[in-house]
Amino acid sequence: MTRIERTAAAAIDAARLEDEWLEADANGGFASGTVGTMRTRRYHALLLAATQPPAGRVVLVNGVEVWLEANGQRFPLTMQYYAPDVRYPDASASLLSFDTEPWPTWRFGIGGETVVVADVFVARDSRETVLRWRLEDAAAHGLEAARLQVRPLVSGRDYHALHHENAAFSFDATLEGERVHWQPYGDRPVICAKSNGVYEHAPDWYRNFCYVRERERGLDFTEDLATPGVFSFDLARADAVLILHAHTEHDKPSEEGALAHASRLAAAEAARRTALGSRLARSAQAYVVNRNVGRTIIAGFPWFTDWGRDTFISMRGLLLASGRYQEAESILLEWADTISEGMVPNRFPDSGGLPEYNSVDASLWFIVAVQDFLATGHAHAATTSRLQHAVDSILDGYSRGTRFNIAADTDGLLRAGVPGVQLTWMDAKAGDWVVTPRIGKPVEIQALWINALSIACTWSARWQDLRARARQSFCARFVDPQTNTLFDVVDVDHEFGKIDRAIRPNQIFAVGGLPFPLVDGEIARAVVEQVETQLLTPLGLRTLAPSDPAYRGRYAGGVLERDGAYHQGTVWPWLIGPFVEAWVRVHGAAGVRERFLAPLYAHLDRYGLDHISEVADGDAPHTPGGTPFQAWSLAELLRIERLLDAG
Repeated sequence: MTRIERTAAAAIDAARLEDEWLEADANGGFASGTVGTMRTRRYHALLLAATQPPAGRVVLVNGVEVWLEANGQRFPLTMQYYAPDVRYPDASASLLSFDTEPWPTWRFGIGGETVVVADVFVARDSRETVLRWRLEDAAAHGLEAARLQVRPLVSGRDYHALHHENAAFSFDATLEGERVHWQPYGDRPVICAKSNGVYEHAPDWYRNFCYVRERERGLDFTEDLATPGVFSFDLARADAVLILHAHTEHDKPSEEGALAHASRLAAAEAARRTALGSRLARSAQAYVVNRNVGRTIIAGFPWFTDWGRDTFISMRGLLLASGRYQEAESILLEWADTISEGMVPNRFPDSGGLPEYNSVDASLWFIVAVQDFLATGHAHAATTSRLQHAVDSILDGYSRGTRFNIAADTDGLLRAGVPGVQLTWMDAKAGDWVVTPRIGKPVEIQALWINALSIACTWSARWQDLRARARQSFCARFVDPQTNTLFDVVDVDHEFGKIDRAIRPNQIFAVGGLPFPLVDGEIARAVVEQVETQLLTPLGLRTLAPSDPAYRGRYAGGVLERDGAYHQGTVWPWLIGPFVEAWVRVHGAAGVRERFLAPLYAHLDRYGLDHISEVADGDAPHTPGGTPFQAWSLAELLRIERLLDAG
């Protein structure tokens, strides 16, 4: 749980007001926002639905403006940012505390000892967001009336876009008992708002909202939102409830009253979250979502959907380390059906088009995930057969040759790459600029390739000769005789003998992070030492040593600046997993949690609350960046916890 509260002497620090919370619905939709209640990203919304789960995301209700009238005064309970830099209304002075357990909860002091409690949660496997407000011990303060006004701010836009005032927007409202329906645009889901308050239709436009995080990222950052009307409640008489739902023609709206509906959902959600146990386990569930008839894993919120590489890396911690074997099986079988020419997709487009097969390592990570799943002993014979067949089909494709010049070379190692295409996890591309092309034989690809062959050898002898040749070539060709560490790429640009000596974290996968280490002894020790001394930070590993002329220590600025730094020094927290596993293999587990994991536990209380960010600056103080909620960052912490617990 994260708790943020003011002191007797000072309000909550302004920087903490921009820390972010997340509530996910298991379909790819979610609600998210900030501690201070203001939206700082285009992705912050209270009702954001996936129309083609987990993709086709649309923002329906961006936020609310909330005021309370009591004791002859008017108090804001939300904040908004307007361009250029106007914060109105400003509720920060009255914000007493914020908690993430059991879901985002705010306490506001509204004069004297009167406290308003507001909370929001998303019901799992639904497209409903519940907002509630109540007076804390209202009777003790003798309030005769406390009028709460809640004004929804609506767009109905694609979640990557921004919205502006236009004549096509429909303010029409349909009232049915406690429900009111709006459909801003004909091709968007209907917004159903159920409340125990009184709705007054009062259409208007709120113009020129400013999203400061978008401005920092060098993107367009202003937006206009429509408000169809206002809900009014008397908090002195009853708690206030507003349930927002993305309605489709197949939905059957609940006939329950709003208070009973919200109470039922809250009780079920509280029980479900309590049953999950640890804080990390509760956060982990946000990333596991529905796709077709199976499951998949969202790479990160708020802007990623499911990516092959991220799914299989994340599965090991989010599901297998947590004993969620049935969901892991569902994901593996779902992705096995997508294999084409020996490749699983790198990603599925947001628009729902054809999958993209532009990754050399996603298929290899699939094989590693299969190995980890089969090792649990929870696979039925039919599932085992299907997954082994999928692994063999990948290795067949890779050994013969497939897209993008991916093929087993005569030395048994795996070559990959063509100009203009990014194939490894270091995949930044801005326009035609591939920042880290790594064409040839990258070190972590060889570690994955040899591990994949070793895994397949457990049920088939046909891969043994290729595995032996690849392993021998790896030891002969990747070890730097001057340092005993490993080159990042050999046969660069497919030129035999051309070496890339850049000090990057990729060599760590030859020691940790995979089932079968490729090096041991002095070489393993040298690799771990080099990575620790030149790449390790409190939040993960840098992607390039600071001594390299190409190093970029800040992940900031516009698209070109950020993409140019993405894998050129920027820290990635997920890499702490393979590093710690490598460290344990070389040095043992004593003191590992305190030495390497404690800073990540502390990071759970900042930026993306109860989660771990996608990246951080390479330079101190290692400011977090990228997505605030990244699946593999959290997953690797879970996986390493399980590894350490197992001894």
